[in-house]
Parts: sequence; structure tokens; C-alpha cells
Amino acid sequence: MAKIIAVTNQKGGVGKTTTCVNLAASLAAMKRRVLLIDLDPQGNATTGSGLAKEELDTSVFDVLIGTHGVKDVMKLCESAGYHVLPANGDLTGAEVVLLDLPSKETRLRASLYEVENDFDFVLLDCPPSLNMLTVNALAAAQSVLIPVQCEYYALEGLSALLQTIETISGALNPALSIEGIIRTMYDPRPSLTHDVSSQLLEHFGEKVFDTVIPRNIRLAEAPSYGLPVLHYEKQSRGAIAYLALAGEFVRKRAVA
Repeated sequence: MAKIIAVTNQKGGVGKTTTCVNLAASLAAMKRRVLLIDLDPQGNATTGSGLAKEELDTSVFDVLIGTHGVKDVMKLCESAGYHVLPANGDLTGAEVVLLDLPSKETRLRASLYEVENDFDFVLLDCPPSLNMLTVNALAAAQSVLIPVQCEYYALEGLSALLQTIETISGALNPALSIEGIIRTMYDPRPSLTHDVSSQLLEHFGEKVFDTVIPRNIRLAEAPSYGLPVLHYEKQSRGAIAYLALAGEFVRKRAVA
């Protein structure tokens, strides 16, 4: 049965989509069956996986409103070996439409029963805000993976996210837990990086992944080519870091 993991942080610009795309590619390289679901109306995980969002006939929006099933809509990212449930501008209207539908908070969870035995991992790329799409992701997920940039406001944003997770756990998904915290865009030179990193380790201990994701130009360039960095420049520091993260991720789940 698939492990469903929401990749989220209510603070934008922390490498959430970058983590989703590159972790998906790295897990696929390790022969895991992966489905990446793009729940961000910007559709960056879709284009970063090589799909043209403006050419889509259907998207995750159609799954959420119940006109199509996951298998009808998902696409294979052939270059990287994982599947994508893509997003486009249609998702912008989902917030309003979902409010008028029954079981509005759990529609994604219900739709995933169709593919729960077809994948090892389902990664949910969430929008950088608390809305009905994020609520659906957290209601569907078994755990939450949190990318955090080691900067001044990181802990403040993390505190708000933890409150959200606690609320969703109490109201909709009692099994929801924190999978782990990933330090992204990591630059070891500023002292602030070390200060924030130390605070994360102090507060969350083993929940903080040992692997850090560095600032890396190849990692930044890869989305413009519609490729995960592993298939753009596999020798880059970014590619090596995400492969290491995937290895640590699988090992931690095996022990848990």
C-alpha cells in the first residue's frame, strides 16, 4: 500500500516543489513506484516534470471535483520514471468549487483509494498557504515532510505549520504525523544558518534529516528544462544531495 506524504510549508520559497520533484525522481531511480500530485495552482511541479500544463485536457482539479479518476488523469514522466497527477490554472477555482461539494476536506483521500496498491510512495506538492487544497492534502496524507530554509523567519513559519498539522490531526486525520524536516538551500557560510540549524536539531532531534540540500545552480536551472536535476546534471551537488536524501528517507521508513 502506498505511503502518502504531504510536502508542505506555509512559508513560500523554501524549496517545496524542488524537493517534491527531485525526491520523486531519486526514489524512482531506486526502483520505487512514485506518484507526484501537484496541488499548487502555479503548476510548477507539473512543468518541472516535463509536462506542458497549458496543453492538459484534464488535471487534478477534475479528480477533486469527481469527474475523472486518478488513473484517467495521471501522466508518466518518462525521462524520470515517475507518474504525475498534474495541475494547471483550473486549480485556481478549486477553492470556491470545493466549498459547495460534499466531503470537501477528504475528496483527495477518497480518490487515492483507486491507486493505493499501484505505488510505493505518493508525494503531495502543496500550495504555500493554508487553503482547501492544503487541507485535502493533510487529510489524505499519513505524514508530512517539511522543507525549511535556515533563515530568520524559518522557525516562525514552522510553528504555524505545526499548529495546522495539530488541527487537521484532531479534526480529520488522527494518523497524521511528521515524517521529517529537510534543511534546504543550505549555505554553511553565514552564522545564522548554523544557529537556525542548531535550533531545529534541538527542537526536533531525529526528525531532522541528516542530509542537507545545498544552494546549487544546476538545481535552479533544471526546472527550465522540464527535468529533475538527476536527469539534467547527475553529477551536480544538488543531484547527489537528493539521491542521498532519498536513501536516508527509505532507511528511516524501514526502521520506523
